[in-house]
Amino acid sequence: MAKSINPANGETIADYPEHSNADIEQALASADDAFRSWRRTRFAERTALLLRAADLLDERRDRLAEIATREMGKRLAEARAEVEKCAAGCRFYAENAEKFLADEVREGPAGRNFVAYRPLGPVLAVMPWNFPFWQVFRFAAPAIMAGNVGLLKHASNVSHCALEIEKIFTDAGAPHGVFQTLIIPSSKVETIIDDARVKAATLTGSEPAGRAVAAQAGRQLKPVVLELGGSDPFIVMPSADLAKAAEVGVKARMQNNGQSCIAAKRFIVHADVYDDYLERFRTRVDAMTVGDPMSDKTDMGPLATSKIRDELAEQISKSVAMGARLVSGGSVVEGKGNFYQPTIIADIPAEAPAYREELFGPCAIFFKVDSIDAAIDLANDSDFGLGSSAWTNEPAEQERFARELEAGGTYINRMTASDQRLPFGGIKNSGFGRELSHEGIREFVNVKTVTID
Repeated sequence: MAKSINPANGETIADYPEHSNADIEQALASADDAFRSWRRTRFAERTALLLRAADLLDERRDRLAEIATREMGKRLAEARAEVEKCAAGCRFYAENAEKFLADEVREGPAGRNFVAYRPLGPVLAVMPWNFPFWQVFRFAAPAIMAGNVGLLKHASNVSHCALEIEKIFTDAGAPHGVFQTLIIPSSKVETIIDDARVKAATLTGSEPAGRAVAAQAGRQLKPVVLELGGSDPFIVMPSADLAKAAEVGVKARMQNNGQSCIAAKRFIVHADVYDDYLERFRTRVDAMTVGDPMSDKTDMGPLATSKIRDELAEQISKSVAMGARLVSGGSVVEGKGNFYQPTIIADIPAEAPAYREELFGPCAIFFKVDSIDAAIDLANDSDFGLGSSAWTNEPAEQERFARELEAGGTYINRMTASDQRLPFGGIKNSGFGRELSHEGIREFVNVKTVTID
């Protein structure tokens, strides 16, 4: 049984029966049957489906946003924006997929030579709870437009969101089997990946989960895309606009109640502006209102589960006990719900959990450096490599950060964010492969060489 619990008050919203082995078999058979016909559809038919899905997302935005907020605790305004982003992603691929996957003429032997991009088949998506709609649609929109079909295993605490996504595609006119949600435990993922009818897998989630899926897919020689954790640096240099960098920095760290893989987590600040910037940042953090995520007056809602809150609290308390300086916050909020104070810690010892582990919650960690070389070295001293943000108005510094930061993306004078027009993904323990843009839609296709004499 998958349990949906409101993280703002601890009350059970609903229990969702898990699909049986017979249900899984039926879903796999339906996906296989659907792919045989869906792969032959014209782009115009696929486009019509995605555009209708986008319209339904817009029409149901407020209702879907409330479901997400009640299931995982993000602020209602952020949930509305997430649904709007899903609609934009659907429209982007509806309008561009045919161009991204058009045959490409190449030079070669005498005759006609071209590269064709052909769908692979059913793709299993193992998705997380923190962006319960966007994570799924950024996989599903390109996969379906490429002629593949999707099987979703969502996080168990957002089962209502998962079923609503399936309903979007069904109501938009998707043939049976083109997109299906499976309410199953993680223990069933291995069996599905092993099934010959499933041709690929994608996972967004924790590093251990990513390693498990990658290992299983590797044993079956199936392609996989992984977007895992992050400990993104947010670097501030003396030439930066400190007011803007503080405003954006707090948003970049505290968005989604601090539960984002691409949140700014490590604030690496030049000594010349360190005290000024930290004070600007602290002032904004201390002014945040923690409370009901359904209220427009709330700046910080609850963490998704009590386990996540308790793990964050332990990481912070251990780091402080080992010598880190608590600048602000640092406590569980008493009462119902999984609330934790927006927190800042500084002067992190290298052996402390906060130095190397991902802190998945509303805690910013601060480091002081005396040069751009030290900033780059510290930023790269991480097992993760998802995103990075650097704030400087010096062109030479901008160029160095762009070229030398070890991450899947570097954003100068702006926060890290996914955008359907640009490829998104990480390196090192943050995963491999890319989502979004034309790179994303080409992850799950057969790049097929054709030569005709």
